[in-house]
Formats: sequence, structure tokens, C-alpha cells
Amino acid sequence: MPQETAPRTERAATHHRAAELARRRREVLQGDPKATEAQHAKGKLTARERIELLLDEGSFQEVEPLRRHRATGFGLEDRRPYTDGVVTGWGTVEGRTVFVYAHDFR
Repeated sequence: MPQETAPRTERAATHHRAAELARRRREVLQGDPKATEAQHAKGKLTARERIELLLDEGSFQEVEPLRRHRATGFGLEDRRPYTDGVVTGWGTVEGRTVFVYAHDFR
């Protein structure tokens, strides 16, 4: 019996980590709803919206969307957004591979 407990515990821990990763990915893609609303109120699109307009549909591959800076000083240690305010990756425009980045002011 004790041998069965360890695998169940490991599976539960793995499931928890996978769920946490999925939650973070959703959070990154959604962004802060209030900041998105403010950006739209200014007549501006978010970084990902601009990229999606530029690239062929469904071709965008983002690089390190969960990356955060490690800077300290000037209060930076308190504000650590995912992507560090720059969305980067690659995709295609009319079938040709391009590399893109866009500053996300949210």
C-alpha cells in the first residue's frame, strides 16, 4: 500500500503544477482587463492584437511569454509583468516567415 501513495502524490503535484501553468498562460494572454479597457478607450490595440492583425491568422509563435525581469531598484521589484512589457515571436506574412515584437503598454 505505501508504494501506491507516492505515485498518487506525484500525480497530484504534477496535475497542480500543470493547472498553475495553464492559469498563468491564460493570465498572460488576457492581460489586465482594466489596462486593456484603458488601452481600447484611447483608440489603441494591445500588443498581441496588433501582432495578430499583421500576421497570417494563427501563425504567431510567442517567445518566452512567461518571462519576467529580475531588476531591482526604483520599485521595479514590486512590478514584474509577464513578457516584461514586450511581446516577441515569429509568424508569417503572406506565407513568409517574419520576426516581430511589440511593446505592450498595459
